[in-house]
Amino acid sequence: MKHVLIGTALAATAVTGATAQEVTLGRFFGACEDAGTDTTASVGEACIIQSIINAADAELDGITVTTLPTDWGNYYDQVIAAYAGGEPPDVHVMHRHRVPQFAGLGALAELSGDLEAAGIDVSDWAPAALDAVSFEGGIYGVPMDFHANLWHVNMEIMEAAGLVAEDGSPILPSSPEELLEHAAMVEAATGHDYLAADFAQFPIGVRLVLSLMWQQGENIFTEDGTATIDTEAARNAVTTITQLFDAGHADPQLNYADSQQAFLNGEAAVLVNGTWVVDFYSAEAANPDVALSDYYVADFPTLFAEGATWADSHMWAIPASLKRDDPETYAAALQVLAFINAHNIDWARTGHMAVRNSVLASEAYAALPHRDEYTGTAAIARDTPAAENYGAIQDVLNRELQAIWLTGKPVGDALSDAELEVQDLLDG
Repeated sequence: MKHVLIGTALAATAVTGATAQEVTLGRFFGACEDAGTDTTASVGEACIIQSIINAADAELDGITVTTLPTDWGNYYDQVIAAYAGGEPPDVHVMHRHRVPQFAGLGALAELSGDLEAAGIDVSDWAPAALDAVSFEGGIYGVPMDFHANLWHVNMEIMEAAGLVAEDGSPILPSSPEELLEHAAMVEAATGHDYLAADFAQFPIGVRLVLSLMWQQGENIFTEDGTATIDTEAARNAVTTITQLFDAGHADPQLNYADSQQAFLNGEAAVLVNGTWVVDFYSAEAANPDVALSDYYVADFPTLFAEGATWADSHMWAIPASLKRDDPETYAAALQVLAFINAHNIDWARTGHMAVRNSVLASEAYAALPHRDEYTGTAAIARDTPAAENYGAIQDVLNRELQAIWLTGKPVGDALSDAELEVQDLLDG
């Protein structure tokens, strides 16, 4: 009976001439006021996603989509407040790591019985994509991508330092010691920093430390909820980064915008950032007014025993209250999700990895700029075990790691304090 009602509601939303069903959509990714509706021409996360949303608004009969963009930094605070106030967006983006928090509280609609009627083929999702939106046997979202940390490389600086292989790819370090050697080579040849990243604002530094811990076969907590932060692996990971600060080969005070600008200005050989900026940096490198001109994208290098890099997944969710109380808007929201799912190749132009098997196997996907340079990333993508308090855990780690490289807090003290606080969070 439920599926009949959903199908009827789906049909009702498509009746031309009827009052348009408004779907509010909450997202981050930044603002883009002139995205238009051409999903193949926009550049950068903000404009690509907005062009897809604008196209949905223009092409879905009987549905209007109202975008509620918010800043990435406080997005979840706003979404949580909207749920608490009883007025969450009809559709909103979220990360895989947040599914246990929201679904565990019953806030998200379970979608599995309604996706086929909306035109969404779950069998076309890659297994990891299905896993990303699943929780306790249910499906609580429509996946949009896999994203991960990469090494964005200025090949002019690498060539000047003698760090280019015969095949034209950058020579990347294979140990912490070699990392320091390469950094010294870059400084000697160019006077520039070797590595830039956001160490002072968002948790890019956390993701770096996590990656280097995973490369040693360790994690910050176990599947059974035991914090494991004050460890030799964590000390090794932190030291790998702080040795660059101590030698003057990286600046711990750079925030996200400053680290990105330093890379675009040709002031750093490598920027650690995600898949989401690949097409933006590619476009910037083609701009004669930008110092970066020879741009390469590399998998995160293996500095310890095994390959690993931080990764996550973006997905779209619908509030459980909408499914329960407003079947017509719920059906319209599903159509919006189906539209976004159908445009997975367009979203993949950002640099993110696609989630649909048919897209992953397509010539169009393989032909995307720089795609062949980081094909190994999917195989080394890692994350922490699922945790309802992931956001708070990440905040603790970010605060304590920044205390190490910004205020000189002893490594042992910071890791010990982080472990105690994270354990409290894991214990609920």
